[in-house]
Amino acid sequence: MSPYLSRRRWLALLPAAAAAPALAQPAANGPSGFMARAVAMRAAAVAAGDQPFGAVVSRDGILVGEAPSAVVTRADPTAHAEMEAIRDAARRLRTRDLAGAVLYSTSRPCAMCEAAAMWAGIARMVHGDALTDAGAPRLSRC
Repeated sequence: MSPYLSRRRWLALLPAAAAAPALAQPAANGPSGFMARAVAMRAAAVAAGDQPFGAVVSRDGILVGEAPSAVVTRADPTAHAEMEAIRDAARRLRTRDLAGAVLYSTSRPCAMCEAAAMWAGIARMVHGDALTDAGAPRLSRC
């Protein structure tokens, strides 16, 4: 038996387990749909006057966290889109363990964001329009 829930079970559990309203799922399921949502987060960051970065977290084919960059608008040097998306996913799922999740971001995550992804248990990182698979996060760049 897989340690991960099926897509149907995730969808059934998300509203009850979420600390925030359930996220709208991308129209296209899979990497292209998740990256499209990250690009929408980048547009939201720019519209808010922030840096042009966006990120989302998916697990078992379901969007579980998303965020635009908030470094400028919050005056917080750690509020990178990837960090914020990880925080959003952890809040919504009410756990710090995001094992098996995939982080999609509009650009290659920096060392701080990669370390946060590693500590959260993110399984893979995918970045950019070409959907470049950066593999599992590691701490070697810190």
